[in-house]
Amino acid sequence: MSAHISNVRPKYDKVLVDIVDYVTSYKITSKVAYDTARNCLIDTLGCGLEALEYPACKKLMGPIVPGTVVPCGAKVPGTQFQLDPIQAAFNIGAMIRWLDFNDTWLAAEWGHPSDNLGGILATADWLSRNAIAAGKQPLKMKDVLTAMIKAHEIQGCIALENSFNKVGLDHVVLVKVASTAVVAEMMGLTREEILNAVSLAWVDGQSLRTYRHAPNTGSRKSWAAGDATSRAVRLALIAKTGEMGYPSVLTAKTWGFYDVLFKGQPFKFQRKYASYVMENVLFKISFPAEFHAQTAVEAAMTLHAELAKADKQVEDIKRITIRTHEACIRIIDKKGPLNNPADRDHCIQYMVAVPLIFGRLTAGDYEDKVASDKRIDALRDKIVCVEDKAFTEDYHDPKKRSIANALTVEFKDGKKLKEIVVEYPIGHARRRKDGIALLEAKFKINLARQLSLKQQQKILEVSLDQKKLEDMAVNAYVDLYVI
Repeated sequence: MSAHISNVRPKYDKVLVDIVDYVTSYKITSKVAYDTARNCLIDTLGCGLEALEYPACKKLMGPIVPGTVVPCGAKVPGTQFQLDPIQAAFNIGAMIRWLDFNDTWLAAEWGHPSDNLGGILATADWLSRNAIAAGKQPLKMKDVLTAMIKAHEIQGCIALENSFNKVGLDHVVLVKVASTAVVAEMMGLTREEILNAVSLAWVDGQSLRTYRHAPNTGSRKSWAAGDATSRAVRLALIAKTGEMGYPSVLTAKTWGFYDVLFKGQPFKFQRKYASYVMENVLFKISFPAEFHAQTAVEAAMTLHAELAKADKQVEDIKRITIRTHEACIRIIDKKGPLNNPADRDHCIQYMVAVPLIFGRLTAGDYEDKVASDKRIDALRDKIVCVEDKAFTEDYHDPKKRSIANALTVEFKDGKKLKEIVVEYPIGHARRRKDGIALLEAKFKINLARQLSLKQQQKILEVSLDQKKLEDMAVNAYVDLYVI
């Protein structure tokens, strides 16, 4: 006869408690974290403005029911929309992620911590507009930066040692969890209510990585994080009503996250939550390319110039070898037809072929017009990836966190170009000083895509000054971006 099932309500799983105690109690004191968060904010918003140039993204913007306007709702930068915070989070989250040009975190799990800005900014703006309507003080942009640092930290620290992709789950589960925790705190939920909200995020059915991999790669990968961060706002609002949580959502035998979705393995942690992730986050500055290919693209740009010096054409190439790390091979080493832009920006052969041929790689280079150039597929067929064990080790080394790629070009006449090795991309923390000026230039270009010269000047005056930005009311800052 089987034993009875205990119905004693357990204590909250330690993983949940650690997240909530960090969000509610930890004081961010790192100047580097706040400086980096400001750069992250402007870069992320700039990426969203650029994405609005693409009809596939723009068609997803706006309310669920056309014509809906929410009094005191959150506004969506670069548009005329004023929405409820859930839908605003989806809009902002989708546009900032659309072109795969926002920040990146690489570890056992990969992801883009700035995806959380969708829920953070929408919630902060909505709360601020309602506060003003009630005669109270709005949130300041420093509150947004603090929430960003904490969301980055939650997502990034869990990702350090825990690979969700290896069990088929998409990294946006971490966006949902991190966003839920920080927006719940912003809304003023109690510790118990935030625990409930975070448990609800884990208990959700989680997104599969199907849409990120051949043969099903598709545009959902561009709005999946927007969906996750908007779901976080929804769950926080549900918890705010007093809705119950599920204390052993991770550890419950048979029915918990570990047993159902993580092969029975508990999460591992490398470090305690502080501000490490924001301080070391990777910026995509030069190329809108999946981050494992950033250094390969940089090397390809160098080789484009070397081809010209050697008086060679891409048609003269016999073989290109990419010496790389294991994660790169697993995610973006792709052969066969590429069916859409989402397919192409996750193919390292495509991302190397384009700069070798044209001397550039832009978001527009993933569109059908450029992809129809027969030279690209012909060159893709000559590109081979091989793992370098040392590159893989350095990729996982917390003291290095390199994303190395090395390219060798061999010609049909037997000659070859000197191998080009790039260990750290321009957006890496080790090259931060070189990268910030370029990041600000990228932001200026993106502002000019959607906004008037007067708006651009006002935004730059605030955005490039740490104190001015931190002291500004959230709603006033967002209003600068409204068309």
